[in-house]
Amino acid sequence: MSLPNGFTTDSTYALPLHVLDRDGFATWNAQQPAAVQAWLKSQQFSAAPGSVALLPGDSGLAGAVLGVGDRADAYAYAHAPFALPAGSVWKVAGELDETSATNLQLGWGLGSYRFARYRKPARVPAQLLASPSSEVADVIAACLRVRDWVNTPTEDMGPQQLEDAARALVNAHGGELEVIAGDELLEQNFPTIHAVGRASHRAPRLIALRWGKADALHLALVGKGVCFDTGGLDLKPADGMRNMKKDMGGAAHALALAGLVMAQQLPVRLTLLIAAVENAVGPDAFRPGEVITTRKGITVEIDNTDAEGRLVLCDALAYASEQQPETIIDFATLTGAARVALGPDLPALFANNDTLAQQWLDAGDATRDPVWRMPLWRPYLRYLNSGIADMANAGSRMAGSVTAALYLERFIGEGQTWAHLDVYAWNDSDRPGRPAGGEALALRSAWAMLKARYGG
Repeated sequence: MSLPNGFTTDSTYALPLHVLDRDGFATWNAQQPAAVQAWLKSQQFSAAPGSVALLPGDSGLAGAVLGVGDRADAYAYAHAPFALPAGSVWKVAGELDETSATNLQLGWGLGSYRFARYRKPARVPAQLLASPSSEVADVIAACLRVRDWVNTPTEDMGPQQLEDAARALVNAHGGELEVIAGDELLEQNFPTIHAVGRASHRAPRLIALRWGKADALHLALVGKGVCFDTGGLDLKPADGMRNMKKDMGGAAHALALAGLVMAQQLPVRLTLLIAAVENAVGPDAFRPGEVITTRKGITVEIDNTDAEGRLVLCDALAYASEQQPETIIDFATLTGAARVALGPDLPALFANNDTLAQQWLDAGDATRDPVWRMPLWRPYLRYLNSGIADMANAGSRMAGSVTAALYLERFIGEGQTWAHLDVYAWNDSDRPGRPAGGEALALRSAWAMLKARYGG
């Protein structure tokens, strides 16, 4: 297994790294030579969260102190790779408990990331002397794949490239891949996926990956893969369209989580469904006021072509429900309303099963990768009323994230366990360990939840 970026097994030039919180710093500092105490005092260093102090020696750099906060939070350590000198190598001084050691490695791997497809990073990260376990390495890799996929412009990350990413998982881990593309979507009864994507020069498609033993519990993961969203004929303004390469962030999360399930051999039968389209403007673009009969037979009036994500998801979710899996989980960059309610860092979780929801909430608390449960308040279905069809795809500005989730729920089979995550998949600005751009949110907690649920 190759080491993630930011790690090394070469100890030749390794320097001691003291990983301390404020409470532990006073005890550690009292045991240091007077010169070290004076040096740290001159900087007013207290091991505050997110801080670093370099320790001088007779021949130059002698070590460093890494100030951390919550030791159970991987991001408490994520400032280290770019706060410490470029290319320097660090060995943890003293002993860390298993949880802290794991989170240090996760944080170091996440903090070492820079998107490098089109431009070489300004500097390399510092390196940690460590060999992460296969699970830690796979979790890091999954999170960084989400960032890479979301950061990649649509010209290089369209429906075909999402298909290629799914095919790479099959090549690496086994399984089967089926792709239904273009007009074949109509022939096989995926009309809403086709309608949203038909105006693009790149064919819309449903990507279906299947993996695992036939007698295992069946898990279905579904992702919204809108590779670019102009808004369609209900065109977005320029500032709203600027970052719409990220509208396939749900597909990125589902793909990365599927890769984790496969790499770590979670004992499930996995179905991954990605509805991959580009919502473009053209002569064949679907129009406001049209009525589409969905895969489930529910007729939908198009109130707004910019509410396209729920359209591509509804056919995929109906198809998933037909297979009667034990659980369905979908990921989607679905609504701005969820961001207004919860901000960019906290994904909105909707679930029709209290046990599943609580498992994810508990995993979010444990991993410090949180979700926040929102209500499936069914009286708000009135906002999706249509005068000519069974329902509309949008309507009132009220409770936008709730009505979007309620729309999706109409396509889940009766008695079917389902959760929907409305995720931003993006950092608006640079923070330690979280560079501006694509981001994996609640992916680590989703993995922890699945492990607890399926005994991995």
